[in-house]
Amino acid sequence: MKKTGSTAPLVLEIKGNSLDDGPGIRTVVFFKGCPLSCAWCHNPESKKAGPELSFDAGVCISCGACVKACPEIALSRDNPYYIDRKKCTMCLACVRDCPSGALSAVGREMSIEQIIEKILPDKPFFETSGGGVTLSGGEPALCMDFVSALLRELKNHGIHTLIETSGFFRLDEFMEKLYPLLDAIYFDIKIMDSAVHKKYCGVPNETILDNFRSIFAAAARDRKRILARTPLVPGITDTDENISQIALFLKSLGADEAALLPYNPLWHDKCGKVGAEDPYRKSREMTSFPDREILERCRAIFAEHGIRT
Repeated sequence: MKKTGSTAPLVLEIKGNSLDDGPGIRTVVFFKGCPLSCAWCHNPESKKAGPELSFDAGVCISCGACVKACPEIALSRDNPYYIDRKKCTMCLACVRDCPSGALSAVGREMSIEQIIEKILPDKPFFETSGGGVTLSGGEPALCMDFVSALLRELKNHGIHTLIETSGFFRLDEFMEKLYPLLDAIYFDIKIMDSAVHKKYCGVPNETILDNFRSIFAAAARDRKRILARTPLVPGITDTDENISQIALFLKSLGADEAALLPYNPLWHDKCGKVGAEDPYRKSREMTSFPDREILERCRAIFAEHGIRT
């Protein structure tokens, strides 16, 4: 695995008042770019590291202003997702001329100072609730130098820091640059079978599992919180076999806590906006909210192995 560079990642969104991304009230910084390519990615707009153009057909008023503004003739109702992305140069002339906001740029450059300036007004909420800042994505660890500098600045302001990660990174670099500046780590473990993991996530999982073992041991020593999380994807990650294997893996390390993330099918609506293919758009199982019984079944399997959720 190549060493990460110091290039600043694009910021997808900075979302305040979050109650689902760590303890207390949190502000979440979402970065673009991910080394995985999960078939069910809940943030498909975060997969690519570079800027993208989004088109929301539900907001479009069909005024034609964007078509007239585009110098590359890349916009047409005849295109599968409205935008011919091979022609688009991201000049954003269409975005500037769109009166409805149907067209928007996805991903923007922000300096560390700009990110901190956006976060600091939320600090009173962190202090009263035991919250802080969560770095998410995409994969924040893609740009470790930048993220390390951001974490250091957050710690200078006395802010609790947490990272949500896929775990696919160079361990030595993570331990040197990010680990010392983190108060908590939320670490995704999706699929235990490496071949199946590669099929659905684009990469095998040996590096991810090895990284978890090492970071779990360090976190236990340093009394830092590391939480394994498994998204429950219908027929892929939520099978009895996969959930049992994950529970056994965690138990073998001495873990007694994990998180099971209920499946949310709303990601399908995001795919077309950024021109991403959606192989499950016609699947009833993958486009519906799951029954509560599925979550309870998976919790029961974890509980059988002494893992609370």
